[in-house]
Amino acid sequence: MSSPTAQADWRPLDSGPFMAAIGPLMRQKADDGSVTFALQTGEQHQNAIGTVHGGVLTSLLDQALAITAWNAARRQPTVTLQMDTRFLTAARGGDLLLARATLRHATRTLLFVDADVAVNDTPVATATAVMKIVPVKEN
Repeated sequence: MSSPTAQADWRPLDSGPFMAAIGPLMRQKADDGSVTFALQTGEQHQNAIGTVHGGVLTSLLDQALAITAWNAARRQPTVTLQMDTRFLTAARGGDLLLARATLRHATRTLLFVDADVAVNDTPVATATAVMKIVPVKEN
């Protein structure tokens, strides 16, 4: 049986060595321009009681928030100033985690972004974040 992310519309996303160690992280763009991120979990993502570790969920949420902020900032670097996470239910090893993020508000230097992670149609966790645009230094 093939993974749902093995379909042609999912693409691997190079999001650095930390997420590569957790992932691979996959991305799918919809016709309306929205992006969904996916992480296929396994035994390596489980905590001692057999559910997906909260650190995996927060890492996925933070990555979705950061990429959404980066795109909203016209691909300027952004950093997370604050992230509030709410865990709604447990995910199990083997679940396909789907994450989506949306820009709620932007100022000249700050971005306010919301994100959620779901398994199938069941919400697992949500987050809100304040992201700061980091000026690129000229050499």
